[in-house]
Amino acid sequence: MSLPLEGIRVLDWTIWQQGPICSSMLADMGADVIKIEQTGVGDPGRSLVSAGGAEVKRANWYFESHNRNKRGVTLDFSKPEGREVLYALAEKSDVFVQNFRQGVAARLGLDYATLREKNPRLIYASATGYGPLGPESGEPSFDHLGLARSGIMLAAGEPDMPPLGISGGIADQMGGAMLAYGVMTALFARERTGRGQEVNGSHLGSMLFLQGLSVSMKLMAGVAMPRSFRARALNPLWNHYRCGDGKWLALAMLQSDRYWPDFARAIGRPELAKDERFEDLGARARNAAECVAIIDAAFASKSRAEWMKILNDDPGDYIYTIVNSVDDLPDDPQVRANDYVVTIDHPQHGPTRMVGIPVQLSDTPGSVRTAAPELGQHTEEVLMDVLGWDWDRIGALREKGVI
Repeated sequence: MSLPLEGIRVLDWTIWQQGPICSSMLADMGADVIKIEQTGVGDPGRSLVSAGGAEVKRANWYFESHNRNKRGVTLDFSKPEGREVLYALAEKSDVFVQNFRQGVAARLGLDYATLREKNPRLIYASATGYGPLGPESGEPSFDHLGLARSGIMLAAGEPDMPPLGISGGIADQMGGAMLAYGVMTALFARERTGRGQEVNGSHLGSMLFLQGLSVSMKLMAGVAMPRSFRARALNPLWNHYRCGDGKWLALAMLQSDRYWPDFARAIGRPELAKDERFEDLGARARNAAECVAIIDAAFASKSRAEWMKILNDDPGDYIYTIVNSVDDLPDDPQVRANDYVVTIDHPQHGPTRMVGIPVQLSDTPGSVRTAAPELGQHTEEVLMDVLGWDWDRIGALREKGVI
């Protein structure tokens, strides 16, 4: 079975997370992604192998997750021969991805204007912090700044909380995903026009889009969706509750009047269905604190498993789910059933679990096939099979320290 991007070659000159995530998504779908790193140095993500100061004795979770399914090449762009190798590869490639600070690529002769001269069909993708235009377009950014600038730190949590950081590099992850979306769109456009083009993605634009509903409310209604107190949720059936064993359940019954009588019965309080304080959505909103407190007390009386059995057996057809931690996700039955976590045979570490493909294609699905490359692992292989160079020419580059 073929992969959807087989035959597409991507030059991946990226570091850390935002850029590498973009190219890894293309690699997952079958593109031949060639990761280009500085000779003798490599992506700084290679050194991020500890968490909380403790050395990790297994695969580098940070680097592996962003660089699987790629081939690795080293080049020294400070030498003209290194740039010439890159130009030769660009002539035979479809996509070039980079996430260096504005001006770095141009200084090295690796900007879009230069590479377009070598290959007019090239898609040139750049990941930035704040977009390609404007007074701060050249400012550096990392994930934490993407969270801060985008407003999401003041969207998470409750109204009296300070700005909240969100773990997991989600601004980088979202930025990379949106850049991959742009690359795919540009490749499709090239099929129609025959022309390459420049694609720009950013932390700011991607995280703004992630919050599109709230931003749209601000744009059209004049106010963004406010933070809310869990204990005073205006719709108590759109909320989360702690069960007697400390585990949580989340309810999401937007049409709450439809569910309220059955739900009141299910939690052992059928009289609430006719209580004028809670008789409809408006009344429950006006008396939200009292209503949430009653539901809190009910859920606290039994374990989560007991409540799930009650809600599943009841004819009310409730819309709810468990509240997972990240620790819970790898063994969640839905995660496992849909291969959202997969296992590969890592050449150094044996069976290694990784995040799987978030979307399924019925005829040409993507896959996680190989671990991240060692530094420069495929340099000779790429120069031979892509450029057709012989060992003498490759050996001369190695003697000069170019590769």
